[in-house]
Amino acid sequence: MQTILARHIKGGEISYEYVGPGSQANTDRYIITLRLFLECNASGQQLDEQANIGIFRNSDQQSIAGSPFNFPLVSDEFINIRQPNPCIVNPSPVCYRLRTYVSSIELPRDPIGYTAVFQRCCRIENLSNLSPNNNIGSSYTCNIHGINAIPLNEHNSSPSFAIKDTVLICQNRPFELDFGAVDPDRDSLSYDFVDAYNAPGGGGGGILNPVPPGQINFVNYASGFNGREPLGKAVTINPVTGLIAGIAPKGGDYVMSVIVREWRHGKMISDHRKDFNIKVDERCDLAAALLKPTYSSCDDFTFNFRNEAPSSSLIKTYTWEFGDKNRTGSTLASPDFTYADTGVYNIKLIINKNDQCSDSANAKLFVFPGFSPGFDVTGSCYQNPILFRDTTKAKYGSVNSWSWDFGDASSATDTNNIASPSYKYAVAGIKQVSFRVSTDKGCEAELSRPIEVRDKPLVNLAFRDTLICSIDTLELGARGAGIFTWSPAYNMINVGATNPLVYPKTSTWYRVHLNDNGCINTDSVRVRVVDAVTLSATPDTTICLTDGAQLHAFGDGLKFSWTQASTLNNAFIRNPVAKPGGTTNYQVTAGIGKCFATANVTVRTVPYPFADAGKDTTVCFDDTATLHATMIGNRFAWSPVNTLGNSTNPDPIAFPRRSTVYTLTVYDNIGCPKPGVDDVLVKVKDKINAFAGNDTSIVVGQPLHLTGSGSELIEWSPSIYLDRDDIAGPVVQLNENMTYVMRAFTEEGCSALDTINIKVFKSGPDIFVPNAFTPTGRNPVFRPIPVGIKQLLYFRVFNRYGQLVFETSEVGRGWNGTIGGKLQQSGTYVWMVSGTDYTGKPLVKRGTAMLIR
Repeated sequence: MQTILARHIKGGEISYEYVGPGSQANTDRYIITLRLFLECNASGQQLDEQANIGIFRNSDQQSIAGSPFNFPLVSDEFINIRQPNPCIVNPSPVCYRLRTYVSSIELPRDPIGYTAVFQRCCRIENLSNLSPNNNIGSSYTCNIHGINAIPLNEHNSSPSFAIKDTVLICQNRPFELDFGAVDPDRDSLSYDFVDAYNAPGGGGGGILNPVPPGQINFVNYASGFNGREPLGKAVTINPVTGLIAGIAPKGGDYVMSVIVREWRHGKMISDHRKDFNIKVDERCDLAAALLKPTYSSCDDFTFNFRNEAPSSSLIKTYTWEFGDKNRTGSTLASPDFTYADTGVYNIKLIINKNDQCSDSANAKLFVFPGFSPGFDVTGSCYQNPILFRDTTKAKYGSVNSWSWDFGDASSATDTNNIASPSYKYAVAGIKQVSFRVSTDKGCEAELSRPIEVRDKPLVNLAFRDTLICSIDTLELGARGAGIFTWSPAYNMINVGATNPLVYPKTSTWYRVHLNDNGCINTDSVRVRVVDAVTLSATPDTTICLTDGAQLHAFGDGLKFSWTQASTLNNAFIRNPVAKPGGTTNYQVTAGIGKCFATANVTVRTVPYPFADAGKDTTVCFDDTATLHATMIGNRFAWSPVNTLGNSTNPDPIAFPRRSTVYTLTVYDNIGCPKPGVDDVLVKVKDKINAFAGNDTSIVVGQPLHLTGSGSELIEWSPSIYLDRDDIAGPVVQLNENMTYVMRAFTEEGCSALDTINIKVFKSGPDIFVPNAFTPTGRNPVFRPIPVGIKQLLYFRVFNRYGQLVFETSEVGRGWNGTIGGKLQQSGTYVWMVSGTDYTGKPLVKRGTAMLIR
């Protein structure tokens, strides 16, 4: 069976206290204390009643007699946050279990001193800043001073860390954690983050036999963390006070180890580590004001203020003080402010002013615009000094601080702090150089750029291959740091210049040598020599008028010039595009130095075939249009052809169903290979959907409001009995049946017709309901016929069981004898109908009807 071990270790430390001389000569007695921090729910094998601590001589790493020693448990207490900050939302409980082991030991006085070591398995699991983050052990050490460290009449005890670790830390929020210690001997103390110690048997095994301090391994940190930055780059420790502060990382458990060093008479006499696991809460939140100690506005007089603490919904108000006595502050979260003059200003941020959860921060702002940082580099070879020069300009004050990092991964001393240092790289490659510069007015900047360190100096040639005429002189060109030497010296002036003159009579290779303090590179230039320029031009050609033609000059010329420049896109290139207004002769001159040659080409122009498809026109829906072509050519074509009566006719009839562009294409045989093209648009008006209204029935004397539609222009006929015949909604009063024809039309003459039949009853307003219907016969639908009825309220049909089988309030709708698509049986059905007549009087009727199949 496998033993499951709880993992609860959260930290620990060892300290010592001098209590007097030992019982033997040349010995001292010390009380050594181990404080072990566990989770509050620690249980089982980690609640050791004894702890074994090894004591090792620093001189030879050997254990002293009797080591390791058993230390008894003298204290077991729980430490909790008793009064949580009321301004923290959703606080999680913070609790540690502190177990203390103490014993008295006599040690011989040793020149170098001793180291106390305690080791154990079982740190807590899922540590956010370690990789791997499980099955990790822990080691705690304390350096006990030797007699060489302090005078014989003096003694020493360890500084004591106060128990201030029960602080609730919220993720991504500012925090402070006091890791300061108190020294009983009033020694000076300094603090640093250091790599935490691991221990063998991290996966289990309880207390271990301690090993010498030189054999203890460090934990492995995850990406983004290390021993000096255990909580990331945003968290630091004050080396003088031990105050840990910054912006917390994301939620989780983090290992950190702080070393406190004791200093007396300018010498370090002892040190010991406190190893601790900090829990960052991912649930809680708090409002905080945070500013950097100093800011600088060195670009202009305007500065953007912002809270360095992450945004929080708990921040209700912002109050900024800009430090300018003549100007007010701001209540914006991130205001801009423009200062009237240079100076150092005291700025302040208050959040939630006059609130229980208020917080504030102060800083200094240096406003001295006109700061332009920069640097340049001279030299390029490794193993030779490369000069770095500060080129920073400052309008106010003077540059007084420089920090260079030359980016040499092979060296630990690749830094400098003077204005213009030099550095010698051991290997070639791309080096990322970083430069930080600042002024006595508080302006500072950090620049970074890659430089290439080569095994040879860089030679930049103006060209590598060129052509000259035998009567010419040519200037060669090269750039680089060092001394140039050219060869061969044949027909050359200034062989040691960067830009010598050469006048070879035959083609020659010239080689350049560059010496940069013994770092040498070579390169070469080919100079080809000719006695005359070879040149030919494009053959004569014919183009369509208004088209372009690309001209070509063939040969070894280096420079070109064409005549008739106004008709060319560029008269000084080898292959320009010509766009002549008529037949034109072009001459090209090609040159190599002082040698020239000419050639000619004629471009003949022929007009495009003339094509005129006629004017655009508009037709009504379902109407036709006649196209009219005018042309000069020997053949033509219309397209598209699917809506043309005869596309081979120059004047075809078009019958488009929608607006269509017809294209006329005309060809000829007089030289222009391209057709003349023209378009005509036949725009088709939208279809007119004329609707005079549904046929209806009225009673004598009932006014009827017609509702025609389809176009803005309406005409009714005959016009008798109508109050108007030229509107969409005239009113009619009839004594007899009548049929009206409505014409809907447009200003262009497009029109459509519809009719409405009006049946006139001699009776009063009523709703007629048939007494029988045959769904499969001549009367397939059972529906009411309202006469003189303004509104049909409902028509309902019930079967003999009282079940509603149909209902409507829409005139013209009726029952087809089915329910849910299922045929109903023949028989008697009850109906009810209700409506309002045209005078506003209600009408209700009921009866029966026979369904016959």
